[in-house]
Amino acid sequence: MLNAVGIDVSKNKSMVAAMQPGGIVLAKPFVVQHTKSEINNLISYIKGLEGDTRVVMENTGRYYEPVALALTEAGIFVSAVNPKLIKDFSINSLRKVKSDKADAKKIARYTLDKWSELRQHNGMETLRIKLKTMNRQFDFYMKQKTAYKNNLIALIDQTYPGANTYFESPARSDGSQKWVDFIARFWHVDCVRGQSIASFTEKYKNWCKKHGYNFQSKKPAEIMAIAKELIAVLPKDDMTKMFVMQAIYQLNAISKAVEELRIMMNDIAKQLPEYPAVISINGVGETFGSQLMAEIGDVTRFHSRGALVAFAGVDPGVNESGDKSQKSNKTSKAGSPHLRKTLFQIVSGILMREQKNPVYDFMDKKRSEGKPYYVYLTAGANKFLRIYQGIVKKYLASLPSKE
Repeated sequence: MLNAVGIDVSKNKSMVAAMQPGGIVLAKPFVVQHTKSEINNLISYIKGLEGDTRVVMENTGRYYEPVALALTEAGIFVSAVNPKLIKDFSINSLRKVKSDKADAKKIARYTLDKWSELRQHNGMETLRIKLKTMNRQFDFYMKQKTAYKNNLIALIDQTYPGANTYFESPARSDGSQKWVDFIARFWHVDCVRGQSIASFTEKYKNWCKKHGYNFQSKKPAEIMAIAKELIAVLPKDDMTKMFVMQAIYQLNAISKAVEELRIMMNDIAKQLPEYPAVISINGVGETFGSQLMAEIGDVTRFHSRGALVAFAGVDPGVNESGDKSQKSNKTSKAGSPHLRKTLFQIVSGILMREQKNPVYDFMDKKRSEGKPYYVYLTAGANKFLRIYQGIVKKYLASLPSKE
């Protein structure tokens, strides 16, 4: 006997429905609060069902994770399914009912219909969930970093215009940047031109030594010459200095958090089996590799390369009816926007560096055909994903079995 348990998860509670083939309802949909006692009662109920039981829930947001983890640890078969698959699942009804009870029943029907195709939520999923959570935080931190950086530049445009362009050194492992350290010491143009060249050179030299930067003897004179021609809007006073220093503190704090999180993500990603294969792919390093693994998850759950492309939402749409067959269609954009963002960063980097590989050659061909930038960039993302799945699946298949 097959028992299908559908769980419609929300923030603090879930609606549960249990069904058997033929539309047999084992119990009317009931609410389970996300408390230890009620989750334990749910586990007891599910284990008390006679026959083979499988539980399905949508992997929406973060709400399903504690429920899925508790049921999995209790030895229950749990599958977390993409919500779009549930949404598109037909229940052969003209009525459109949207309620937690109806959704739970729909998930239960989906469970019965897709019984043999369901993938079990396992221990490795916990690592993947953790990595995905970290990636979402990384994306949030990066947006904050950009905002703080723009805020600081807007301020120094009024105190020391152009100072952010003096140095091209990349950010250090702790997130610090040379131009930010320079502004922290010489926060107003008058901090430079208000003294002699000899005095400024000595202070600049000491600043380089303090922060571990190479001292270039010609640089102080260049900075002084530029400073004498600049016009500062804000005066050199305590209020202006406070604004600049607060902006620097905020930027340094978020930059440090970004770099720490980047390292933590890579450490988690290294524990996943496909890590060596992912970072070996042309155009992918540790950061992009971690982000790809976070958003794609277990690549073996995709039955084909087209399925992975569709998951990312970079697949071309189809618009055909009768004699009509539209050749040019917009991409579906039905998948993860976070994954698409990472893909576009990767393929745009490949394009800028003109790396000779199948992805670059494909985009270059589309570009030579006169395709718009976004079109050949999307085509490159599609091509990259197909290569990604082929390489990773082949690598995973070559690993020795754990059984």
